[in-house]
Amino acid sequence: MSKHASANKELDWKKAKVIAAGVDVGAVTSKALILLDGQPYASSQVATRMPKESAFDAINGALSKTGLKLEDIHYIVATGCGRAQVLFAHKAISEIVCGAAGAVHIWGPSVHTVLDAGGESCKVIHCTGKGKATSFLWNDKCAAGIGRSMEVFAGLVKKDLTEIGSIALQCDQFPKLSDFCAVYAQSEILDLIRTNVTEEQAIAAYHHAMARRIGTLVARSGIKKEFVIIGGLAKNPGITNQLEGILRVSRLAPKAEWDPVLTTALGAALYADSFYRRQQSGATAAGRK
Repeated sequence: MSKHASANKELDWKKAKVIAAGVDVGAVTSKALILLDGQPYASSQVATRMPKESAFDAINGALSKTGLKLEDIHYIVATGCGRAQVLFAHKAISEIVCGAAGAVHIWGPSVHTVLDAGGESCKVIHCTGKGKATSFLWNDKCAAGIGRSMEVFAGLVKKDLTEIGSIALQCDQFPKLSDFCAVYAQSEILDLIRTNVTEEQAIAAYHHAMARRIGTLVARSGIKKEFVIIGGLAKNPGITNQLEGILRVSRLAPKAEWDPVLTTALGAALYADSFYRRQQSGATAAGRK
C-alpha cells in the first residue's frame, strides 16, 4: 500500500500539545505528514487510485509508524486536486497556498518563486517571505503530465525511473525533440531509437525537451529570486540541471534531509497547526469573558 512511510523516533507524540497533519492528494501520489508541536514526525506516500481511499491509505501509512490513531490528531488540512475527497479533514486548502507555505518553511524567507513540478501538473507560485502565495501560473494542457510521462518514458527505454535523470546528465550531444507535447516527444524519441541514436542520447534528448517545456511556463510567469523546485520532478537531476541552464538561474540547493514531494503536505500540516492553535486561543479567550 505505502510507497514510503517513516517516523522520527526521537519525538514522543504523548508529550505533544498540538498534533496536526496535512494530507496532499495528488493525481499520481497521495502524501500525509504529521507534525508534533510544529516538528515533522511521521509521513507516508502512496500511489493515488481513488482520492477518497488514497487519502485514508496515506494517513494510515503515517500513523502505522507511530502508535497514534486518527482521532489523536487535533487538526487535519487536506490539499491537492483530490482535497475535497478527504472526508476526515477539518479544512481543505489549495495546493498553491500550501506549496508556498511549505517551501518557505523549508528554505527560509528568501524564497519568492516556487516551481511545483508534479505528476500531472506544473505550477509556478510567487510568494512572500512569510510563505503567502501572491500569484501563480498553472500549466496549459500540453505541459500536463510531464511527471507521469517520465514514468512511461522510463518504461519505454527499460530503465528505472530513479536512474534516468542521472543517465541524462552523461550525454552532452543529442537530437532536439519537440517540446510542445510530452506524448509527441515520446513518439519522436521512439522513431530515433529505431535509427542510430544511442540510449543515452535518447534519454538526454527527452529530458531536455521536457525541461524546455517547463522552462516556457516558468519564463511566462517570471522568476523572483530566490527560486526552489518542489514535487516529484525536483528529484530528477536530468530535469533540474537542464532547467537551470535554460532559465540561467540556479535554484536554492535541495535539503538533503527533506523529500521535496512532501513539501505541499508540510504546508497543509503547518496550516492545520495554526488553525488549531487559533481555535484553542479563541476558546480560551471566550472562556475568560
